[in-house]
Amino acid sequence: MRGIVCEEVEKFKYIELEEPVLTPGEAIVRIRRIGICGTDLHAYKGNQPFFSYPRVLGHELAGVIESVGVNDAGLQVGDQVGIMPYMHCGSCIACRNGKTNCCTSLQVLGVHSDGGMRELLSVPVTHLIRTNELTLDQTAVLEPLSIGAHAVRRSELRAGETVLVIGAGPIGLGVMAFAKHRGAQVIAMDINDERLAFCRQWAGVDHTVNALNGPKEQLAALTNGDFPTIVFDATGNLRSMTDSFGLVAHGGKLVYVGLVKADISFNDPEFHKHELTLLSSRNATREDFDNVMEAVRGGSIDVNSYITHRVPFGQMIEHFDSWLQPESKVIKAMVEL
Repeated sequence: MRGIVCEEVEKFKYIELEEPVLTPGEAIVRIRRIGICGTDLHAYKGNQPFFSYPRVLGHELAGVIESVGVNDAGLQVGDQVGIMPYMHCGSCIACRNGKTNCCTSLQVLGVHSDGGMRELLSVPVTHLIRTNELTLDQTAVLEPLSIGAHAVRRSELRAGETVLVIGAGPIGLGVMAFAKHRGAQVIAMDINDERLAFCRQWAGVDHTVNALNGPKEQLAALTNGDFPTIVFDATGNLRSMTDSFGLVAHGGKLVYVGLVKADISFNDPEFHKHELTLLSSRNATREDFDNVMEAVRGGSIDVNSYITHRVPFGQMIEHFDSWLQPESKVIKAMVEL
């Protein structure tokens, strides 16, 4: 079967892979959609933590079950499925406490182990979600949207709060959408005015701030000097993640959704003066996938405009570099098989 491997930094290659063999507890899924995310872009450029080469990328996946044994979930051949790509052990302290998203030995498809840029993939039945009522496109974006939904749930956001989401990429957009879904007043911040306009159109944010034009002053004006009670940073940018400490209200929370391959420092007296709560948000759980699926099914999330670029599997390599360029205006690129 065909596959695509990232052999080293900035080098993809089409390869032939052995077809998976059905084993107990697993299903063989024919991959039909592969979403391209920031992790894939960072891995390609050599900036992804917890990563080694060569690696078959791809963890935003939709497909159809080609073969499966008897299983408790009742999944059958022909079912359309989404894939939860976070392979957890089930026995460590995180798993025992329901935090499977940060298992001590977590293996994420396409990051720690080979992923879904291939025609067929063997997946544990426990990590499949039946999505017969959704489209393939909707199914493939459950994973990135679940990351945003998880960050919002982890923040314990309350209706009526004013929150700031920094970064108008696919993950940040998901955070905005689910913060609005919970009844927050949402401010979007980015350095690209076109992306900020998209935040208004797609996520329905209440205000936008260009980070190049005195962001602290703009936020003070928008909040009567209070500043947002929750700030989500979804940039994966060291400067932004460092500066975000200064944008949170006294008694507020800062949530790192993006991941950067660097050390972050902050001023301790200011941190204590604000009694700031600093949180990281990693991946998602089945609860988050279920919440996103319900929102997509109910029409709250517009997947059609979220996906801005699409190519067939056989043309992905030649298009990938262009998706890294700001002028391409990519929000979400989708690969079709």
